[in-house]
Amino acid sequence: MYRLTVVYDEPADKEAFERRYTEEHIPLVKAVPGLGSFQLSHPQGGAPYLVAELFWPSVDLFKASAATPEMAETSKHAEGCGTTFTVYTGDVAEV
Repeated sequence: MYRLTVVYDEPADKEAFERRYTEEHIPLVKAVPGLGSFQLSHPQGGAPYLVAELFWPSVDLFKASAATPEMAETSKHAEGCGTTFTVYTGDVAEV
């Protein structure tokens, strides 16, 4: 399994961020070809504000998805959601 994690910092306007993220960004993420699953969490106790985790069955399927116009549109849209973010990727190992 392969995971892309997006860690969003606290937005200046939380209401505007939530509206844009929920109404616009989530549908774009769900439209990415090959995406296995998508999870969101608002960690308690401070930063970060939001963590998005996207999963693919393999790194090869992730790479194929990453090369699509849908992924390009989703990535560009994230930049306009009203906050900064950091992206991490990597294999997920069962232990």
